[in-house]
Amino acid sequence: MQSIKYIFRITVIALLTIITISCDTISRGMNNSDSENYIILISFDAFRWDYMNKTDTPNLDYLATNGVKADAMIPSFPSKTFPNHYSIVTGLYPENHGIVSNTMYDPEYDATFSLGNRTEVQNGRWWDGEPIWVTAEKNGLKTLCNFWPGSEAEINAIRPTYWTEYDGNVPNEERVNIVLEYLDKPKNERPHLLTIYFSDPDDYGHLVGPDSSEINIAIQECDNRIGQLIDGLESRDLLDKVNIIIVSDHGMAQLSRDRIVFLDDYLNPTNLNILNWYPVLDIWCDESKVDSIYNLIHGKNEHLTVYKKGDVPEYLHYNNNRRITPIIGILDNGWSLTSHDYFESHESFYCGGTHGYDPVNPDMHAFFLAHGPKLKKGVTIPEFKNIDLYSLMAEILEIEPAKTDGSISVFKNALE
Repeated sequence: MQSIKYIFRITVIALLTIITISCDTISRGMNNSDSENYIILISFDAFRWDYMNKTDTPNLDYLATNGVKADAMIPSFPSKTFPNHYSIVTGLYPENHGIVSNTMYDPEYDATFSLGNRTEVQNGRWWDGEPIWVTAEKNGLKTLCNFWPGSEAEINAIRPTYWTEYDGNVPNEERVNIVLEYLDKPKNERPHLLTIYFSDPDDYGHLVGPDSSEINIAIQECDNRIGQLIDGLESRDLLDKVNIIIVSDHGMAQLSRDRIVFLDDYLNPTNLNILNWYPVLDIWCDESKVDSIYNLIHGKNEHLTVYKKGDVPEYLHYNNNRRITPIIGILDNGWSLTSHDYFESHESFYCGGTHGYDPVNPDMHAFFLAHGPKLKKGVTIPEFKNIDLYSLMAEILEIEPAKTDGSISVFKNALE
C-alpha cells in the first residue's frame, strides 16, 4: 500500500509539473501577442553608406539625431540583392542560408533560381535558415512582409501572417500607407514586425551611377517616404512607440568603359555555362574540366582574381554550398567583364553603376539607421556586418532567436 501511495504522489507531482509548464508556455505566448514591441524594417536597395552626405535629407537627419546610426554596414559576399536581404533577416552568410546569388543553379534539384522566376522565388526549398518573421511567428507575434526577398515562400512550414507578392509597380506612397494601415488594426490582429522595400536607389544607381548628381533624385525620394512614415506615425501617436530600422543591402560602384576585362581574350565563352558575368564570374562545368578552364584564366588579368570552389578566401564565407559554382572570378571594384562583340554592340553599357564586389570595398558598404523606444538617441556605432541585424531584431522583439553567424555585441551601446 505504501508503494501505491508513493507512485500516486509521484504521478500527481509529474502531472502538476506538466500542467505548470504548459500554462507557462501558453502564458508566454499570450504575453507575446500582447507585446508592445514593434519593428518597421525598411530597405532602400543600394542606398550606399554615404548617400546622406550627397544631398539634403531632413527626415533621415531627424531619425539619426534622435536614434542610432552606423558608420556603415558591411554586406555579405556577393554584395547582391537577394543574398544580402536574406542575410539581414536570417543572420546567416549566403553559403549558410542558400541564396548564394541572384541567379544560381542547384545540382541536386537540377533547377535554376533567378529573380524573375516567380515559381522558384516562391518555392521554400531554396530558402534555408530561419528569417526573423518565422522566428516572430513561432513566438506568437503576427508579421507583415510588404515585399522582402524570401517572404513569398513558405519557410520551415511557416509564412508571415500577412504578405504580398512583389509588384514593382506599386507606388512608394502606397507601400508606406499599407504599413500604416496594418498598424491601425485591432491589437490582436496587428503585426509586430512589418517590412517595406524600395528599389529607387538601385534603379537609379544602375542607370546613372553613384557619382552622378541624378542619384540625388532617388536619395530624396527615400527621404520623402521616411517623412511620410514619420507623419503617419505621429498622427497615430506611435512615433515613439515603434522601432524603425532602415537598412540597405549593399552599396554601388561607378562603372567605366575604360575599366573592362574581355573574357574572350583568354577563352571562348560561348563554350561555357556562365551563370553570372560580373562583378562575380560564375562558371558551371564538370569536375573534369575545372583545371583546364581555371588554368586558361587564372592570373591572366590583374583585375580578375579567379578561384576554384573551396579556395575562396575564408573571410568571404563562400565555399560551403552546393550552389556555389566550381569556378569563381571576382573583379576589382568598378571593373566589368564582357566579350569584345558584346561590348562593341552595346555602346551605352558599362557606364552606370553596379554592385556584387568584395564587401571590403567601401563602395559596397551599406546603410543602417534606427530609431525607437528600444534605442538610444544620438548614438553613432562603428561599422558592423549585416549578419548581426537578426540578433538586434530578436532582442527588440524580445523573442528567442535562432542560431546565426552574427552577434548582438555591436549594439551594446545602442540599446536602451
